[in-house]
Amino acid sequence: MTDRHTDPAALRDTRDVHAFIAGLPKAELHVHHVGSASPRIVSELAARHPDSKVPTDPEALADYFTFTDFAHFIEVYLSVVDLIRTPEDVRLLTYEVARDLARQQVRYAELTITPFSSTRRGIDERAFMDAIEDARKAAEAEFGTVLRWCFDIPGEAGLEAAEETARLATDDRLRPEGLVSFGLGGPEIGVPRPQFKPYFDRAIAAGLRSVPHAGETTGPGTVWDALTHLGAERIGHGTSSAQDPKLLAHLAEHRIALEVCPTSNIATRAVRTLDEHPIREFVAAGVLVTVNSDDPPMFGTDLNNEYAVAARLLGLDERGLADLAKNAVEASFLDVTGKARISAEVDAYTKAWLAP
Repeated sequence: MTDRHTDPAALRDTRDVHAFIAGLPKAELHVHHVGSASPRIVSELAARHPDSKVPTDPEALADYFTFTDFAHFIEVYLSVVDLIRTPEDVRLLTYEVARDLARQQVRYAELTITPFSSTRRGIDERAFMDAIEDARKAAEAEFGTVLRWCFDIPGEAGLEAAEETARLATDDRLRPEGLVSFGLGGPEIGVPRPQFKPYFDRAIAAGLRSVPHAGETTGPGTVWDALTHLGAERIGHGTSSAQDPKLLAHLAEHRIALEVCPTSNIATRAVRTLDEHPIREFVAAGVLVTVNSDDPPMFGTDLNNEYAVAARLLGLDERGLADLAKNAVEASFLDVTGKARISAEVDAYTKAWLAP
């Protein structure tokens, strides 16, 4: 069982930023369900389904997860999606993702799930909902990590997928208890955001929050579209926002957070190098920045590593890292009491770490 309350006194002597990050209580807002499958889980699923081209050797997955561009990433991602074929696969994946989050002291995570990818492959929709909910409740009881769901439209699958995702998200007979938001992922090029407005309108009317990906591989106009047409309350990636000072000012003024995923942006070639990543421009403009891992095993990272990357790029010390952790709590869709609890835990951990 994961230690929910890492004692900073045990690590204090090192004053090491990496050790501080390892024990820092966190929230994660941009992490994908299938994309979080560890090499161990991917290889186990590949062995269950030997007709897949995904390697069964965990060591071979490192080469398999080396991407030439964003389109290649989507191709590989979908091959892993194809390994999720039964409710038992869904439950295993969800529970193990929670375990990995808990090991990183993640207290709360909004996991992006693409139910259309599973229901179109023949998994019964009720069985799918039951599987993720069973895993969510078991993980919270065992690990102390609270999971919530974002149901997202796979943009590459078009309006059929949008209709199905909206139906699954808004049907009171199916909608899972943990569902809090509605998103849009996949490629942006050739997938204009305005066409998805009716589906986001339905989701918002049903009480869900809007969190589309935008501006990852296209310009800032896509972010404006997400704000104007989809009612975005947070933006997934938003990498190109740095190209538009008016957009940065708008995001800062309205406290619309960016879900920044530095290593992902390099792996998919959305940004050439980490030193060129626009996270500095975001912070300088006063934008609410959260740091996330996106599809961590596929990109050879995890949330702790992304915090270390942010610490280097932004010159953050322990207090700065604590503030970054609290940004994610602020931008989350957790209730007020839950936000206060995690923020207080971050403050207590940091105070104890820095105590003489």
